[in-house]
Amino acid sequence: MPDFTEVAPRVWVAHYDWMHVNITLVGGSDGLVMVDTHGSAAQARIVADDVRRLGAGPLTALVNTHEHWDHHFGNATMVEQFGEMPIHATEWAAEHVELSAGHTFEMYEQATDHPRREEVLATTLRPPTHTFSSAVQLDLGDRAVELVHPGRGHTAGDLVVRVPDADVVLGGDLVEESDPPFIGDDSWPMEWPATLDLVLGLMTDRTVVVPGHGQLVDKAFVQDQRAELGVIAETIRDLASRGVPVDQALEVGDWPWEPERLQSAVRLGYEHLPRSQKRLPLV
Repeated sequence: MPDFTEVAPRVWVAHYDWMHVNITLVGGSDGLVMVDTHGSAAQARIVADDVRRLGAGPLTALVNTHEHWDHHFGNATMVEQFGEMPIHATEWAAEHVELSAGHTFEMYEQATDHPRREEVLATTLRPPTHTFSSAVQLDLGDRAVELVHPGRGHTAGDLVVRVPDADVVLGGDLVEESDPPFIGDDSWPMEWPATLDLVLGLMTDRTVVVPGHGQLVDKAFVQDQRAELGVIAETIRDLASRGVPVDQALEVGDWPWEPERLQSAVRLGYEHLPRSQKRLPLV
């Protein structure tokens, strides 16, 4: 059973094997804030037990870094286990939680052989209750925690959490360590590098960075990941400007990741580029 490990003063992280998800607790004199809640009610009950074993204080608020199911399907369980509390997210994420969850439930309905099918389908959705557009500060009594929407990247509604006095940044899925960041059909590959530039501006060379998935990293790791995402965006821009058709881009481009990871990135990149940066024909 994972333990919450203190990675900075009154900041604890637990890493769970399923999907390499990280759950973070930030403590203040008024209680604990939990950032992300895992991917099912059953898994969230395990997290709740781990919180109790830590014994660092009452859980008083939740934060969802974005609308993908593996980061908020534990919300209802946390409320059942610890009582009513605010659930924070960006306006975009809150508005798209139900749509995103619907796609997940549909996927698991069809995945009849998946070992976690029943576990995921048994989960009750609990959407965020407190939203913001650009930035908000949470008051934990003797500590302030900042929630920042740095721009579009992994989704249109990503947030990062900054704990200034501990020099910790929680990157959500804008930063991943266990695999390259996932670029899906709802991602913004052409804007992601600039979004990470803003996130990097919140860091020092000593910042502890908690990715959405995987082991803890530092500012240099995020800089490297930003560089790779920048190469992907600039390669898409270059190919489109030379009139390379979208269905040939993966074969023609010199990519930093395996091409099979970049199918959505290329398609979306071509769609998101302004017409002035494209040369016809592109299809």
